[in-house]
Amino acid sequence: MPGGRLTHDERQEIAQGLAAGRTYSEIASRLDRPVSTVTREVARNGGAGAYRADVAHRATAGRARRRAQAPDRAPAARGAQDAHGRDPEAVRQVEEQFTAMMVGTGLPRMTARVLTCLYLTDGGSLTATELARHLQVSPASVSKAVGELEQQELIRRERDPGRRRDRYVIDADAWFRGWMASARQNTMLADFARRSARTLGTSTPSGARMQDIGDFFEHVGRAMVRAAEEWRRGSAP
Repeated sequence: MPGGRLTHDERQEIAQGLAAGRTYSEIASRLDRPVSTVTREVARNGGAGAYRADVAHRATAGRARRRAQAPDRAPAARGAQDAHGRDPEAVRQVEEQFTAMMVGTGLPRMTARVLTCLYLTDGGSLTATELARHLQVSPASVSKAVGELEQQELIRRERDPGRRRDRYVIDADAWFRGWMASARQNTMLADFARRSARTLGTSTPSGARMQDIGDFFEHVGRAMVRAAEEWRRGSAP
């Protein structure tokens, strides 16, 4: 029923809808479910191109078992609030939805979970041990995810004062740095495409295609830089 866990039959309906090219809204309407439920379900289980009902159903059952067996994450009492007066269940739903959105942008699921965890911690930073404990994963999984996030400049690393360990930090410029890194990648792609066009010959079909790609990514890269710089100027105190 709406609001409860998805059944295996519902997951099969989602898989069939994706294969038929239906939108998330259309699938949700057929299931009488919120669109966010379908979006989160698909993002959590491989994305639209890789979603499989049987695999998703087994994975969900496995996650439920791991949550039930977790020794240090007892369910909050009904109506309990955290130190800021927030409902823990509502916070958990925000975490799941944020993760699903980040997966939708192309981030691997573990990388998206780490980024979400850092964004939603009030302190704005966590150690690898704290991340692994919260996400109930191995330190190796965290290490790989933070490496990817550092490469995209979405987080930065700081030495924990007085201790021989690093903290991973989210700050106000995180998205600006990530956006600018993406803009630089577009510029590099534009340069490569144009060089390729000259090698292939701009009068040939393949050369003309590469030239168009170069023009497109140069335009997009410049627009991204302008937008980011305008935002920064507008947000400066």
